Amino acid sequence: MFIRTDDKITSTQAAVFLSNTLLGAGILTLPRSVSESVKTPDSWLSVLLGGAIVMLVVLLMVKISQQFPGKTVFQYAGQVSGRVIGGALCLLLILYFIIIAGFEIRTVAEVTMFFLLEGTPIWAILLPIIWLSTYLVYGGINSIARVFQIVFPISLMTLFISYALSFRMFDINNLRPVLGNGLAPVFSGLKSTVLIFTGCEVTLTLVAFMQNPKQAVKAMLGGLSVLLVIYLLTVVMVIGGISVDSAVTSTWPTIDLMRSFEVSGFIFERMEFPFMVIWLMQMFCNFSSFFFQATLGISQIFRLKFHSILYALIPVIFISAMLPKTLSDLFAVGDAIGKMGTVLFLLVPVLLSVIWLIRVKGLKQHV
Repeated sequence: MFIRTDDKITSTQAAVFLSNTLLGAGILTLPRSVSESVKTPDSWLSVLLGGAIVMLVVLLMVKISQQFPGKTVFQYAGQVSGRVIGGALCLLLILYFIIIAGFEIRTVAEVTMFFLLEGTPIWAILLPIIWLSTYLVYGGINSIARVFQIVFPISLMTLFISYALSFRMFDINNLRPVLGNGLAPVFSGLKSTVLIFTGCEVTLTLVAFMQNPKQAVKAMLGGLSVLLVIYLLTVVMVIGGISVDSAVTSTWPTIDLMRSFEVSGFIFERMEFPFMVIWLMQMFCNFSSFFFQATLGISQIFRLKFHSILYALIPVIFISAMLPKTLSDLFAVGDAIGKMGTVLFLLVPVLLSVIWLIRVKGLKQHV
C-alpha cells in the first residue's frame, strides 16, 4: 500500500501531533543542558527567545507547504529546487528522522533501566516498544493522531499536577538576579534549546494531511505555544526548586525535582513513578511520530510500498538506538542532533522558500 495524503486529520489533531512530536526527552534534560550553557538563572529567557525564533521558522514552513496542497515536502521539494537538490534535502531529512527516532527510544530505555527496570538488557526494553510502534504506524497518520489525542492531555495533567505539588520546593531567589550578567548568557543558551524543538520539520508533511490547510498557521503555532509554555514552566520549576547548580550536576534534573518531595495522604506519595509511567507513554508517541516520518519519506521519494518500508526500517531504528555505548555517548548524539537540526531547521524551509520566491517572481516578470 502506498501512503496517501487523503487520510486527513483535523486542525486540532495536527496541533496535538506537532506538540506530541516535540514533547520528548527534552523535558527530562532541558534544565541541565540549558543551565550548562547559560550558567545563570536566566535559562528561562533562552527558552522563551528560542521558542519565538522557532515559531518564525515554522510559520515559514507552513507558508511554503500551503503552496503545494496535498503534497508533503518529499513530494514538492524536487519541484521547487530541482531533483538533485530536492532529493538531497529529503534524504538528509529522512536520515535526521531516523537518528532522532533512535535517540528518543534509547533515552526511553536508559531512563526505564535507571529508575524502573534496573539490570534489564537495553535490547529487551527497545524491541517491545519498536514493535508496538510499528503496529501503530501501520495504521497511518489518522490512527497515530487519535492515540496522540488520548495520551497528550493525560501527559499534561500529570505534568501540571507534579509541578503544582513541587511548588513547596520552589524558591524565587533561585531565579534571581534576572539578567545579572546581561544578555550574553541568554544568547549562549539558545544553542541548547535547539534540541528540544528538533522535529519541527514534521510541519512540512503535516500540512498535506490537514482537512483544512488554511488553518495550518493557527494549528501549528497553537501546538508550538502549548509546548513552549510546558518547557518554560519546566525550566522555571526545576531551577526554582533545586537551583542552577543542582540542575547542572544532575543527569535527569526534572525527575530529581519529583524525587525531592513527598505528599502524605495523596494517591501517590512520590510523584516520580506516575510521572515516569506517563512520560514513557509520551516518549512512545514521540518516537512513533519520527518513525512514521522516516517511513513516509522513503516511501514517497522512491515510490515504494509504505508497509514494506515500515518493516525494513525496524532493524535500522534498532541499530541506531544501540549505537551509543554509554550515557555520555547518548548525550553526545543529542548534541549532534541539535547541530544537525539547526542546519536542517534553517536550510530546508529557508532554501525552499527563497528558490520558490525567485521562481514565482521570475515567472511574473516573464509574463
